[in-house]
Amino acid sequence: MSDVRKKLVLVGNGMAGVRAIEHLLKLAPDAYEITIFGSEPHPNYNRIMLSSVLAGGADMNDIIINDLEWYRSNGIRLYTGHTVTSIDTVNRKVHTDKGVEAGYDELILATGSNPFMLPLPGADKEGVIAFRDIKDTQIMQETAKTHRKALVIGGGLLGLEAARGLLHLGMEVSVVHINEYIMERQLDEAAAIMLQKELEAQGMKFLLKKQSEAILGKKRVKGLLFADGEVAETDLIVMAVGIKPNVELARGSGIHVNRGIIVNDYMETNIPGIYAVGECAEHRGIAYGLVAPLYEQGAVLAKRLGGAQTEGYAGSVTSTKLKVSGVDVFSAGQFIEQPGSRALRYQDEIEGVYKKLVIQEDKLIGAVLFGDTSDGAPLFSIIKNGENIKGKEKELLLGISSDALGSQKGNDRLEAMADDEIICGCNGVSKGAIAEAIQSGGCTSVGDIKACTKASASCGGCKPMVEGLLQLYAGDKAVKVKEGICGCTTLGRDEIVAEIKRMKLMTVKEVMHVLDWNNEEGCTKCRPSLNYYLGMLWPEEYIDEKESRFTNERYHANIQKDGTYSVVPRIYGGITTPADLIKIAEVAVKFDVPMVKFTGGQRLDLLGVKKEDLPKMWEELDMPSGHAYGKTLRTVKTCVGSTFCRFGTQDAIGMGIRLEKAFERLNAPSKVKLAVSGCPRNCAEATIKDFGVVAIDGGWELHIGGNGGVHVRATDLLCVVKTDDEVLEWASAFLQYYRENAVWNERTSTWVERVGLESIKQALENREERLALKERIEATLALTTDPWKQIVNEPELRKNFTPITEPETV
Repeated sequence: MSDVRKKLVLVGNGMAGVRAIEHLLKLAPDAYEITIFGSEPHPNYNRIMLSSVLAGGADMNDIIINDLEWYRSNGIRLYTGHTVTSIDTVNRKVHTDKGVEAGYDELILATGSNPFMLPLPGADKEGVIAFRDIKDTQIMQETAKTHRKALVIGGGLLGLEAARGLLHLGMEVSVVHINEYIMERQLDEAAAIMLQKELEAQGMKFLLKKQSEAILGKKRVKGLLFADGEVAETDLIVMAVGIKPNVELARGSGIHVNRGIIVNDYMETNIPGIYAVGECAEHRGIAYGLVAPLYEQGAVLAKRLGGAQTEGYAGSVTSTKLKVSGVDVFSAGQFIEQPGSRALRYQDEIEGVYKKLVIQEDKLIGAVLFGDTSDGAPLFSIIKNGENIKGKEKELLLGISSDALGSQKGNDRLEAMADDEIICGCNGVSKGAIAEAIQSGGCTSVGDIKACTKASASCGGCKPMVEGLLQLYAGDKAVKVKEGICGCTTLGRDEIVAEIKRMKLMTVKEVMHVLDWNNEEGCTKCRPSLNYYLGMLWPEEYIDEKESRFTNERYHANIQKDGTYSVVPRIYGGITTPADLIKIAEVAVKFDVPMVKFTGGQRLDLLGVKKEDLPKMWEELDMPSGHAYGKTLRTVKTCVGSTFCRFGTQDAIGMGIRLEKAFERLNAPSKVKLAVSGCPRNCAEATIKDFGVVAIDGGWELHIGGNGGVHVRATDLLCVVKTDDEVLEWASAFLQYYRENAVWNERTSTWVERVGLESIKQALENREERLALKERIEATLALTTDPWKQIVNEPELRKNFTPITEPETV
């Protein structure tokens, strides 16, 4: 083999192109000198996870597929923030907008697609964007901080994910759609209506059969005019009406284009040495916009470039999976019945489940699942394989059991799948790649497979099939790894807490050493959790380990994206005084605070504070910390109750203030929010709080386990009590029982669902046990001090807020 490596240039640093490079590096690691150009200033990231970032389920780091070290370790020259503007096909060179020139022997175009922006009058106004990349996500997050109303044009998959993310950011969101029902390209009408109802219950609004006419406003968007003359007010418009392949570079270089860059079965264009893959490519008249087909194309191209045998790309049967805040939807193939086909349906309105199978000539050609999508992967496999399902229709409709499909056992079905069958659609991992990881790579657990191939690393929907393949290929060697609290240990929360108590372990280091951590320094998951467990178990003896806390908790303020902080003083029950309001206003002016905002918990948030100003601001405020930054009691929200409201039956304000003063500074496994409503009209939204109190005639209802965030959950009724003292007794017992039994970072909503309402009721039904829990929580709270005051009064602690100045150089 020649020592001179060929030059390979990839234009586009997205998912499809880089996946082809990953395959190529496995097939022929030394064959090419690789250069990659990407227009965005980021390494390769998972674009389909942007909706999770927007909805708060992930941050930017979570969606990076290959970090900068991956490029370096594979000898890849990466140019981020460079757009290739021209291709010299004669001399085989590309040129970028920043003056970089690179020669190539082989060139891959993976330029992706551009969002289609409706050519409406006013579409160029500020506040009109697409939802396509990290920049768009950041714009939406910033807009939500200062504006209230948003419109999403487009009721398809991307539009609904954008809308749910904006709801999470606190905006009022309406989805504008030209058709009669949403997601008509992925769902039939019945499933679409069920989905719409679920999303409306979460707060999303819909404007259907609406044709957009013009965008209103001067510099910034103020409204959207429809063809019927109606106007919808808005501060932000997100267009999610489709994509178009980015073909301008190819067209200007003499490469044949239609809707996309025209390629053959080997992803070759009409010009030798130039290939196209991904959303920019058009194969047999189809330009695909879903990840699985693009990964299949990348695998074919890698084999072609690596000199491996390949049959070429023959096109893809596609499937769609949507998960928006607990709503599961799946569709695949031809899900609308046509002449010559028939449809089987199953619908359960009570459980919110809908299934539809479309059959033609005894073969499954399409499926729609709503509510329960667990059969999505096996049904999709049957559709792609063209399997005869005669006699199995009822079993397929009512549910494929975990170990059988008709007369076949689960392992037989997995074994019969082709090696190029995609198991993990999010990351494009095939059955063959997983089999190789097990048989050749030595993977013996799902965690090993995840680390080696990325299968099940994103949404987790393919985990059952990954487990099945592990059992199939590893057999007795398969390890059912008990998942610990993190990758540093196989021990779970209960085992760790039991050992700390048994051996009276007193420091984070001691726990990790005695319990045989495989990473002696721990990680960002286990160190904070151990710090919490130790403080919960030994409140009097344990010295809190500040370095094991997150930045927000170390500096007792919420860090913002620009490096500044927000300050939220404690305002008991949301009730303040003119004197305190004047004080807050004067401090905001003195420290040049750029924004003062009312929070959803009835507090005032001073945003944009420099770290070095924090102690001075706290000193001048002379108010307790609102703990809006930690895993503590955040707020107790109240309505005016019987004090002013004509509907009020009890003193909600007095009860709210009493609860907040009782539990301020309480450390918990996760943040805790309380609310007190003065009557069943529930104006304080107590039934979506961790502990909610609702006044009724002659007493109080006590509710637990609510959540108004990403995973919305209504509370469960714990009990009904008569007196204010009983409210405090039950609140103390519940919160301490939660503190002593929940996993670190586990909200009460998740914990209540995990352990069950009945088990909590049983644990608290004995008054003697409730009083013991109350005594323990009071003992813990008695040891706490206000962190702002402590830092203000201790010079050694104030030093942590002093900016580090670099020494002058001569």
